[in-house]
Amino acid sequence: MIESFHHDGLTFDVVDAGPEDGEPVVLLHGFPERAGSWGQVSARLTAQGLRTLAPDQRGYSPGARPPRRRDYAMPHLVGDVLALIDEVGGSAHVVGHDWGAAVAWTLAARHPEACRTLTAVSVPHPAAFLAAMPRGQLLQSWYMGMFQLPWLPEQLLSKRGGGLDLALRKGGSTPEDIERLQRDIIDYGALTGGLNWYRALPFAPPSWSRTKVRVPTTFVWSDHDVALGRWGAEHTADWVEADYEFVELAGVSHWIPTQAPDALAEAILERVLG
Repeated sequence: MIESFHHDGLTFDVVDAGPEDGEPVVLLHGFPERAGSWGQVSARLTAQGLRTLAPDQRGYSPGARPPRRRDYAMPHLVGDVLALIDEVGGSAHVVGHDWGAAVAWTLAARHPEACRTLTAVSVPHPAAFLAAMPRGQLLQSWYMGMFQLPWLPEQLLSKRGGGLDLALRKGGSTPEDIERLQRDIIDYGALTGGLNWYRALPFAPPSWSRTKVRVPTTFVWSDHDVALGRWGAEHTADWVEADYEFVELAGVSHWIPTQAPDALAEAILERVLG
């Protein structure tokens, strides 16, 4: 079992669970979350004999918080996950939620040899996401522009009871979710690192967003997601040239791993175990 791994001069913390000889499943969290957001899903996967590895990703692990926004560009984020996969044999099933899904899509497209299967949660294929922008997604993604600003987002989001709490409540977060955010992100010093994923968007290689995925894929989306619209979800199939399943969860908010762990674990197990 591993507790950490190294890449690019950085040290990443990992929650490693389940039998050491189980098939590895890498679980990639989104914003504003850490590895602990996968706890309920991980328990269901390990009960079926799988080994789960959930890293605190770049900007979140205390030993992996580089200062420059360009250090959070997608090639670095994908490289971090590849380093973890190398630790467990060079290939793994990959699951990602929110920003973790964006990394998972890109990894599967650019490095199919490392990705046995893909389960992406909430965020559609990057090309479908971009194509959805003039179809309503731009309004739903308004915050991505605001997060480009220096300093101000940290001030607004760190204030208890402030803008982030309100936005999260409107998006379906529970009081427990918001308290976990305060403890695990803000108090832990991971807020700027998480925001730097958004600030690094201008450094993303344009061609990387338009690479098709050729590994078996499941996409899980929920119809009460205030951040990701239906058009991108329904057109993600256009960017997968392999066995593909679209799973829509009715009445579930954006926070699928913590609010619908049974349904998500079932989708993952169906993809991983067949």
